[in-house]
Amino acid sequence: MSRQRHYRACHLCEAICGLVIETEGEQVISIKGDKDDPLSRGHICPKAVALKDIHEDPDRLRRPLKRVEDDAGNSSWEEISWEEALDTTARRLVEISQRDGINALGIYLGNPTVHNYGMMTHQGNLFRHLRTNNRFSATSVDQLPHHLASLWLFGHKSLFPIPDIDRTDYFLMLGANPIASNGSIWTVPDVKKRIKALQARGGKLVVIDPRRTETAELASEHHFITPGTDALFLLALLNTIFAEDLARPRQLAAFTTGLEEVARDIAQFTPEFAEPHTGICAEDTRRIARELAQAEAAICYGRMGVSTQAYGALNQWLIQIINIATGNLDRPGGSMFTLPAVDQVSNISPGGFGRHHSRVRGLPEFDRELPASAMAEEITTPGEGQIRALFTGAGNPVLSTPNGRQLDDALEQLEFMVSLDPYLNETTRHAHIILPPSSPLEHDHYDIGFHINAIRNTARYNEPVFTPPPGSLHDWEI
Repeated sequence: MSRQRHYRACHLCEAICGLVIETEGEQVISIKGDKDDPLSRGHICPKAVALKDIHEDPDRLRRPLKRVEDDAGNSSWEEISWEEALDTTARRLVEISQRDGINALGIYLGNPTVHNYGMMTHQGNLFRHLRTNNRFSATSVDQLPHHLASLWLFGHKSLFPIPDIDRTDYFLMLGANPIASNGSIWTVPDVKKRIKALQARGGKLVVIDPRRTETAELASEHHFITPGTDALFLLALLNTIFAEDLARPRQLAAFTTGLEEVARDIAQFTPEFAEPHTGICAEDTRRIARELAQAEAAICYGRMGVSTQAYGALNQWLIQIINIATGNLDRPGGSMFTLPAVDQVSNISPGGFGRHHSRVRGLPEFDRELPASAMAEEITTPGEGQIRALFTGAGNPVLSTPNGRQLDDALEQLEFMVSLDPYLNETTRHAHIILPPSSPLEHDHYDIGFHINAIRNTARYNEPVFTPPPGSLHDWEI
């Protein structure tokens, strides 16, 4: 049996590292980084090696499961045919929506959805029939503030400015740890070497983080900040830039309005005002502001630590205002807009905010989705629009969203639940039907979602490594 070599992208995080996978028959022999990949340059982390474990995992579901209960109320699982699984799911969703209204259906989509172009391109074929207001996803516990700031500033939820670390002179990073994450809303494999290259050419990485992270260990400077006070630090930076006449929008001036109003409205937020709250001394704040504004090319960037907090949207807005005020938006060495081969900006809606609200707490939607933290209460609170049936796809919100115990209890109250997922886990154990897709190595791959965030404009299409076995379905077919 001869060995074969396959070239593939790892789909398990945003870095989309290029891989060389060697197989023999139906077995994965080795997984290594592709040194010729122009984006990842041979970089690899343990997640990519785990693709073998996922593909060969005996616990990964291969056939649809149906939950059954005996007379004593004890649950067990039995394999059923695809015809029975899909017909039962369709019938129950239609019955419940016709009886209680379309908002009686809930939908939750997890992070892996964005790593699978079949899910991304075909979910709309299903959900155009299920136009419920009760839609949720991992977005609201992750990158929603980035989307909202992009919508407000640039007119589209997916217009993300991406740090051009390879050509910058000064990098101010807040609440991010790319050494661990390989970048986030910033597809930047091999980031450790890129940081060292920045410093070798005389550049500077300044990290603001309450933790001494792996990235902070490499930084030129690391300043501890009181958690949740990042907005005050950013306001103090911006205040200094305006007060000391350091604002230079450069090429952006012709496209920018409102900077004068911003300068006026933040006049009270001086570094001295921020210091007792942030724990960063005023003199350091002023120096950082001057260094950033006066650098030939500079970046201000923040991620999870400044997003998943009370002032997440304000933080992401302020970060981009700093990039705009210093002329470092859409400029080499600053934060630039990408030009991916598949242009999501043209192909998907720009998004919206506050067009409807959650039933129980009145929380605003973003991009037709409600915060995932509202899911449990929308299931357990009686009344019109109460979620009675739930579809989950590629997600485990009992583990990954706030107050998982509350959601765990709530899922028990559903009349019907179906999960598109390859595993029986903390969330899908509540489902009545589980629909498992094929293995990731059994379908082709293209990163629609993450080329839009990439440090360089590349394109990579991968053929399947293995032929899917008879009786299996891809996500998009389901």
